Amino acid sequence: MSVSLIQKYNVPGPRYTSYPTVPYWEENLFSLENWKKTLQNSFDESNTIEGISLYIHLPFCESLCTFCGCNKRITKRHDVEHPYIEAVLKEWNLYCDLLSEQPNIKEIHLGGGTPTFFSPENLTTLINGIFKRAKKATNHEFSFEGHPNNTTRKHLQTLYDLGFRRVSFGVQDYSSKVQQAIHRVQPFHNVAKVTFWAKEIGYTSIGHDLIFGLPFQTLEDVMDTIDKTNSLQPDRLAFYSYAHVPWIKGNGQRGFNDEDLPRDDEKRRLYEEGKKLLSQNGYHEIGMDHFALASDSMYQSFLDEKLHRNFMGYTSSKTQVMIGLGVSSISDSWYSFAQNVKTLEEYYAKLEQNELPVYRGHLLTNEDLIIRKHILNLMCQFTTSLEDKELFFNELPEIIHQLDEMEHDGLVEISSTNITVTEKGKPFVRNLCMAFDLRLKRKAPQTQLFSMTV
Repeated sequence: MSVSLIQKYNVPGPRYTSYPTVPYWEENLFSLENWKKTLQNSFDESNTIEGISLYIHLPFCESLCTFCGCNKRITKRHDVEHPYIEAVLKEWNLYCDLLSEQPNIKEIHLGGGTPTFFSPENLTTLINGIFKRAKKATNHEFSFEGHPNNTTRKHLQTLYDLGFRRVSFGVQDYSSKVQQAIHRVQPFHNVAKVTFWAKEIGYTSIGHDLIFGLPFQTLEDVMDTIDKTNSLQPDRLAFYSYAHVPWIKGNGQRGFNDEDLPRDDEKRRLYEEGKKLLSQNGYHEIGMDHFALASDSMYQSFLDEKLHRNFMGYTSSKTQVMIGLGVSSISDSWYSFAQNVKTLEEYYAKLEQNELPVYRGHLLTNEDLIIRKHILNLMCQFTTSLEDKELFFNELPEIIHQLDEMEHDGLVEISSTNITVTEKGKPFVRNLCMAFDLRLKRKAPQTQLFSMTV
């Protein structure tokens, strides 16, 4: 890849798990009552047809991984588990009280934090509690994030018995120097053990999360990590760019400084060579930073143009409603977003008052909804339509004109019917989406809000 292209396009930009992105929500126009209304309407439109998704945030970790920008609470005390699960189930019951019929759950994702911080018994209480007032949709897909160091065979068997068939393990990198720097020490043996357990139990989609651009990481480290990963044959892979966001509270750096990070062309080479090796090993690129074997459901969804992207990342199918439970979780009714309070203390206090713990959100305008569809198309299928009248908005001709330079650089192809990302342009898909982001254009940030795009 051209160094000049990296230098040209490597700018701060969103990852577009939503549009509008969180910093551009119009919180002053949002209210809890408006959120409830859009949720009820969207639920009535979609529950019977496609079901809903649940994202459950489990925030506790026993130690701090310094590459992580997620909301977490560091503790070794496991007596925090039961009160938290009781609170999440109370929140769920408040939502069920609002809805017109029994929720039909298509997707559940347990994220964190470290979901496997919780005991198998407490996770059973959580999932059984959810289904006291809900039913499983046909072809449901339940998934969770497992830490290789503390995921036991009992965790895997328990969640399998509860209907989970997909698990992702955070690997990041196998270099001991890199692991020490990011405070995430886990030997290959631990990852191999939990991967083989999951295969033996019957999980149909096992994922590994890898990161490039970490402190002290070399090309040899990345190639070694991918070679080791290939020996375990996970069904799908996330190969993320390290998002260096030291300004986020709680995302402290230990064991490295800014100058220890690979930069620009050096960092991009880690991805390009890694991607090449993944392709040689039978992994197909789907969406941004994601790869899957041909046998995995996500690859089939990509081929069938059913791949979706939301606050959980990429998913194999779309649901119009996604309810986020737990501290800091974000919910999506398609027509609006709502985020929960960010501290445990606030979360518990709201629920003690029998209130949904929502503290901010955004009601999508008609323009937002159209742009959201374009960005989803580009993120999930690398193409979007210019002939679909429902996708037209006033600034679209101007945006197409502004893409001339990206077309000249060979990153996109623009015809009378489509905008399509080229193979050369896939690493710059975030930049292409930024061209559609009218809220970002109308109010450029005065300080850095987002990680670098390349």
